[in-house]
Parts: sequence; structure tokens; C-alpha cells
Amino acid sequence: MSTSTTPARVVIGMDPHKRSATIEVMGSDETILGRGRFSTGQDGYADMRRYAGQWTDRVWAIEGCSGIGKHIAVRLLAEGEQVIDVPPKLSARARVFATGQGRKTDATDAHSVALVGTRMSGLRPVATNEQLEVLRLLVDRRRSLGEEHTRKTCQLHQLLLELIPGGAKRDLSAAQAKALLAKIRPRDTVNKTRRRVAAELITDLERIYARRKAADKELTELVKATGTSLLDLHGIGPTGAARLLVEVGDITRFPNKARFASWNGTAPIDASSGDQVRHRHSRTGNRQINRVLHTMARVQLRNPSTGRDYYERKKTDGKAPMEAMRCVKRRLSDIVFRTMLNDTVRTTTATSARTGPGGQRGHDSDSSATGSHPHTGSSDKSLPGPATPHPRAPLQTAS
Repeated sequence: MSTSTTPARVVIGMDPHKRSATIEVMGSDETILGRGRFSTGQDGYADMRRYAGQWTDRVWAIEGCSGIGKHIAVRLLAEGEQVIDVPPKLSARARVFATGQGRKTDATDAHSVALVGTRMSGLRPVATNEQLEVLRLLVDRRRSLGEEHTRKTCQLHQLLLELIPGGAKRDLSAAQAKALLAKIRPRDTVNKTRRRVAAELITDLERIYARRKAADKELTELVKATGTSLLDLHGIGPTGAARLLVEVGDITRFPNKARFASWNGTAPIDASSGDQVRHRHSRTGNRQINRVLHTMARVQLRNPSTGRDYYERKKTDGKAPMEAMRCVKRRLSDIVFRTMLNDTVRTTTATSARTGPGGQRGHDSDSSATGSHPHTGSSDKSLPGPATPHPRAPLQTAS
């Protein structure tokens, strides 16, 4: 379906799936110019490209370019198409406002994505970065190795508890488990089977440990090659630094540290009622980055550090342990933001010195590199006092 006069610019909203993609072509005045459903195989994809070719000035708005929509967004980018990322939360809200209810179909999803792409400015253009893509693949693999290690360790503990009265200690290495198993001489068939399965799990754990060690080494080299100084921060290892780089992308898309904290879920949420004034943890935001910051906080609390001193000061001021932890994570978010921003400024300055002046320090884009909005969370309010960019400098007390 098309009109005789082609609009100056159209938005092709897409609801992507593994084997199919439903699209709707929308003009700048929100007129529906065309729609269709195509398979994502070679023939279906070619048909979709030919169909979209009748609109020369077009941009593809795809839902979830960091998730299910990534496979088709990459193919379009490789052919020189313009692609913007529509966060699923935005398309869900547009669907409710457009239809009056939240029921989903592929057609209504494509329509809501097209509406968001037409109405909203500042949506993130999708671009490929080979260095970050490699980091993403490796850090995802490293996470799966960690999850596999945890799962097999739990299975081993269960078997050892059934073989040894009282079981084994919590922090058990594969070598220690092997030594314990060597002392067990079961006589009945059931316990012999338990021992054999436990021995297989220990072999698996040794293999996983070796692969984790190699993955950490490779990640460390790749993270250092990016020129980031995140590894200098107390509590951030190669996995955490890589996760920050791939999830955050361009740090300058966040106007300030408060917006960054809201996006990663460390900004406090107002939970006051009547005369009681208090804040609580946010359960929204990018949970992977929130996990990195939580790990960073736990490491600092376990060892003598400025983070631990700050935590104790907040408890002395009357904060509950969870509230004090929230304050630490919020402050660490500021430090990470400042560190990444300084790295970007330093890189930009070095590039400008070689190629001449150009570029700006930031912009007011409202979209996210991971498909969730920087507005995530209900509070963008900064905590008083500047964040300390250096990991060893004292953290400022927030009132």
C-alpha cells in the first residue's frame, strides 16, 4: 500500500522475532503508508528490502536492538540503512495510549514502534563498534561460565553432604573437593554412584576454572586496549569493566551523574510518607550495571577502603544498613561516571590533537545504548557534594 506522493521521510516500525518481522511504514504526519509481515530468512529479508525500497528517504525503528531485534538490525546496518533503537518500555506505553489497552499483536507492536520513531526525538541511532561487540561476546561468555560454575558447585555440595556427615565447607575449591572425595570409600551402589557423579563434577569444575582464568586474561588485555581507567577503581575487575563499557557505550549521552544513576538504578526513590522522610532502593534501571556497582561496593566493604569508611559514617548518622549500602552504591555510580567521562574527554582531546578540533563533550539524547531509557527510575536528584574521581580519595559525606 503506497501513495502517489512519497513523503520526505518515513519511519518503518518493526516488531522483530526470530523467524519473522512485522513492519509498518508511517509518514511524518502519522499516516500509515504500508505494512507487511516477512520472514527473516534470505528470501523473506530480500522481499522486505524490496518493499521498503519504494520509500527512498527512510529510517528503520526497531524494538529492542540489543535483544531480539539485534540480528536484523545488524543486517540492515551492513547494507547502509539507518536504524534507531526503540526501547520496549516506550513502545509498550505507546501501544496502551494508541489502543486503550495492553493486548499485544505483531501488527499493534509494529504500529506502536512506528509511532515512537515518528514522535520522539533523540532516539539512539544504532551503530556497530567492533571492539565493543567483541567485548560483549566475551563478557557474556564469561558470565555464563560463572553461572555454570555456581550451578555445578551447588550440585557438588549436595552430593558431598550426602556422602560426608556435615558436608564440606562453603568456599570449596576443586582440589580440596578432590582430596575429600579420595577419603571416601562407599560400599553400597547408591553411594558409589554419588561418588562417581561427584568426581565428574569436580572434573567439570577444573575445566571451567581453567576457561574462566583464560577468559579473565583475555578480557583484561582487551579492556586495557580500550584505554579506560576503570580497572584502577577499587572493586572493579576485567569482567565489571567490560560490562560497563559495552552496556554504557557513549557516556556523554547522559547529561549528568544524576541521569546516569537513575539509568543504572542507584538513584534513590522517594518513599516518604507524612512526616517520615526516607528513600529506598530502586528496583528498576539496568540491572547488569547495578550488579557491577553492587559487587564494587561489597568488595570495598570487605576491605579497609574509603567506601567502607563512608558506609560506617552513614550508619553512624542513623542510616539502616540497606540505606547505607544504597548511599555507597550511589556514590560509586558518581565515581564511575566521572571516570568514564574523563576517559572520553582524554580520548577526544588526543584525537583532536591529531586531527584538529571537533566534537562535543556531550549531548541531550534521551535514548539508551541498552534499550532502556536514561530516565529509568523516579528520582534524578543528585546527592549533595561532588563525586571523587580517584578511587583512593575520601568520599564526601552526603546529607
